[in-house]
Amino acid sequence: MRAGYRGIGGQQVMIERMLDEHVRYGTLLLRHPDGSERRFGQGGPEVVLQVHEANALRRIARDPGFELGQTYMEGLWSPGPEGLRVFLDMTMRNFAPMFRKRVGFLTRTLRGLVEQGNRVARSYRNISHHYDVDEWLFRRFLDDGMFYSCAYFARPDMSLEEAQKAKCEVLRRKLCLEPGMRVLDIGCGWGGLAMHLAEHADVQVDGITLSREQLRVAQEEAKRRGLEDRVRFLYQDYREHEERYDRIVSVGMFEHVGQPNYGTFFQRVNDLLNPDGIAVLHTIGRQGPPGTSNPWLKKYIFPGGYTPALSEVTGALEPTPLHTTDIEVWRLHYAETLAEWYRRFQAVRDEAADYFDERFCRMWEFYLASCEGTFRWWGQVVFHIQMARRQDAVPLTRDYLCGLEDPGTSSVPPAEEGISSPR
Repeated sequence: MRAGYRGIGGQQVMIERMLDEHVRYGTLLLRHPDGSERRFGQGGPEVVLQVHEANALRRIARDPGFELGQTYMEGLWSPGPEGLRVFLDMTMRNFAPMFRKRVGFLTRTLRGLVEQGNRVARSYRNISHHYDVDEWLFRRFLDDGMFYSCAYFARPDMSLEEAQKAKCEVLRRKLCLEPGMRVLDIGCGWGGLAMHLAEHADVQVDGITLSREQLRVAQEEAKRRGLEDRVRFLYQDYREHEERYDRIVSVGMFEHVGQPNYGTFFQRVNDLLNPDGIAVLHTIGRQGPPGTSNPWLKKYIFPGGYTPALSEVTGALEPTPLHTTDIEVWRLHYAETLAEWYRRFQAVRDEAADYFDERFCRMWEFYLASCEGTFRWWGQVVFHIQMARRQDAVPLTRDYLCGLEDPGTSSVPPAEEGISSPR
């Protein structure tokens, strides 16, 4: 054992042993505060971990899931000229095998149950923490429709605006909409999907949200577009809503429900649907067994958030009267979405630092880049689960999903095509 194994020196040895064991793709250059360096792996790409304070290594070694992001926010380390996104992409790729086996199933499940007690009042607070961040920020890195969820890149060269509209068209088809139907959008965000469905399917849409900021923006945009007679937005939890609908859609909201409440959620969907009703759930999920939320993301970005395993979703759905009529897995589409959000945020980073501060910018870019890495390397995906009150409410083949209109120049296919590598 090397001298100085205890304390900071010992943590440095631990970090170097981990890097030596796991870096198999590319090269990582570790630069210590005293100027010494050590290289791990070989070949490209080459990334740099520049440590500014030795204490950072001790903290990262003790709790990498939390402290890698925390110490970056505090400015205790920096990536090299390749930037944070490339650094995290290579690092998360190398540590993917370790991540998948690091915690036992029982521990993950027990921790998850403790973390996810999202009662109504707590849900309001949790959503406000993230989605009531000043609209100014979201306007600068989202698309012009303010969609804050996974886009659908039917072609690798699609713009973010095109891919978000393509996502709306996929959902429109899966909902089997007809003119005059009533639609409920649970967790409607800034109202982009609700307004798209009202305009392109001639339906009436109610959107519910727990974010006052999103509610304000959605109501103002509906008024600006002359949709007040077709779209209504409410500040309400799904457990408080009582009306009936022909269709229900929920995009990017289920991650905030909490595993103990999954059964309640699906029962409410069933109760709010008319007898011929159809619902579509679009949610981030994980390929693999149940797990836990990342502690850094839980503290700073999504308190109460959790991405479920498919077994957790279907297990809660099965006891309800709803029929599962289609399940689709979107794999790298969210990675591409996050890559574009990161690029757009970096384009206005100096402006954001003046508006907020440097610590906030470091937090936000770490959030976007690390989440992209989880979709590329750590088994995060998006589940599309279609449900119906009647087994024959949905066509018996998937032909009705073909021939979707592409905002670009070609049709949007239902199947996933090639996805580009990190840009």
